[in-house]
Amino acid sequence: MSDLLAQLLAERDYLMADGAIGTNLFLMGLETGDAPELWNTDQPEKIRSLHDSFVAAGSDLLTTNTFGANSYRLKLHNAQNRAHELNFEGVRIAREAADAADRPVIVAASMGPTGEIFEPVGVVSIEEGEAAFAEQAIAQAEAGADVHWIETISGQEELTAAIRGASVTGLPVVSTMTFDTVGRTMMGLSPEDAVALKNTLSDELIAAGKTGVLAFGANCGIGPGTLIDSVLGISRGGADGEVIIAKGNCGIPAYEDGAIVYSGTPEIMADYARMARDAGARIVGGCCGTTAVHVRAMVDALEGYTPKEKPSKDAIEAALGPIAAPPVLSEDRQPRESRRRRRAS
Repeated sequence: MSDLLAQLLAERDYLMADGAIGTNLFLMGLETGDAPELWNTDQPEKIRSLHDSFVAAGSDLLTTNTFGANSYRLKLHNAQNRAHELNFEGVRIAREAADAADRPVIVAASMGPTGEIFEPVGVVSIEEGEAAFAEQAIAQAEAGADVHWIETISGQEELTAAIRGASVTGLPVVSTMTFDTVGRTMMGLSPEDAVALKNTLSDELIAAGKTGVLAFGANCGIGPGTLIDSVLGISRGGADGEVIIAKGNCGIPAYEDGAIVYSGTPEIMADYARMARDAGARIVGGCCGTTAVHVRAMVDALEGYTPKEKPSKDAIEAALGPIAAPPVLSEDRQPRESRRRRRAS
C-alpha cells in the first residue's frame, strides 16, 4: 500500500495539488460532449503533456483523467465495458509523469459522481454504486495509484458508495464534495453535515481494519470565494488535525460566446491559495478553469507564507468575489451538468 500522501503530509505543512483536467483538455481540442477519459487511449500524449505542465508548475499531486470513468458515466458513450481499461491507462499516464519528476509526486486517482440519483429518491442502490466505484479502484490500484481521490460528490448515499467502493484496494482514500447550492451540496448537505458523514464512514473503515478517510474537503462550486467559505465550514465541523482539501474553480464561471469561461487571474488564484491556508486547508489546488499558469502563481504565493487568522466573509468577498452567486445557465438552462462533467475540471 502506498503511504506517500501520509508521508508528505507528515513532512510538510501543506501540499500543492494540480489544476483542471477537463477544461484544459477542451483547450487542447476535446469537443463538447466527448468523454475526456477516452483520450487516455486515443490521445495519451496530450494527457501526459497536461500532467507534465502541472509538475513543472510545482504540483505535488496529480489527479488522473479518470473522473468520469465509471460504468454509469461511460455508458453515455457506449464505453461502459471499458471502465477497467480507461482507469488503468489514466493512472498509468499520471504515474509515468510523476515518476519522471525530480521530487516525490503523488498520483491521486480521480473518481467523480456516477450522474445517477441514488435510492430512496432514485433507482441506484448504494451497493450498485459501490460496485461501480470498486471497479474503478481496482484498476487504479493495479496501475500504481497512490490514493483514491473521490471528488465533486453531492449526496450522502453516493459518498457512502464511493468511499466503500474505493476502500477495497487498501489504498488511502480522500474525498471532496461540492457546496454550490446556497452553501450546501446539491443534495442539501452543509459542510458541517458532510464532515460528520465522512467521520462516520471513516470510523466504519477503521472498524473493518482499513485506513480511515485520510483527507476531506471541497472542490469545484461557484468560485474561489464560495470554496473558501466551504473550507471554513469544514474546519468548524472537523476535529483538530483534520487534513482539509481546497480545490476551487478559477474565478466565477460565465457563459460567453457558446462556452463557459472562468474569470480567475493568476493574482486572484494567488490570493485564494493564501486564504485557503488561512482557512485551514493543507492540500490546495484548483478546479475548473485552473491552468498550470494559475498553479505556478499559487505555488509562488505560498512559498514562505505563514497562515493568518481565519478570514471573515467580508474579507473573502473583497479579495475573491461573491460567496453566493447565481448559477451559470447554458443555452438549454442546464447549469450543473456542464460543471459536473467538466471537472471533470
